[in-house]
Amino acid sequence: MAVTQVNLYEAKTQLSSLVERAAKGEEIVIAKAGKPMARLSAAIPEETASGPLPFGQNLLGLPKLPEAFYEDIPIDYFLGDEEDPLREALR
Repeated sequence: MAVTQVNLYEAKTQLSSLVERAAKGEEIVIAKAGKPMARLSAAIPEETASGPLPFGQNLLGLPKLPEAFYEDIPIDYFLGDEEDPLREALR
């Protein structure tokens, strides 16, 4: 794998082309005053799931609340007085 060192100014002005080169497998070292500061390399692609999501997760991998969770919430607790427009919308 080829390693190329570029200075910070060059990296800022040519970022798009450096990213393309890194995506093709080249490793780019970004240096400031000749001292290596960062490394730009290809991202490792995550494996995509071909089947259903694991139980209790949404597309972002965050836990989902069961539908029963919402059934136990008293809606009156969140609504204002009798003249609340939201209360009227729910009727």
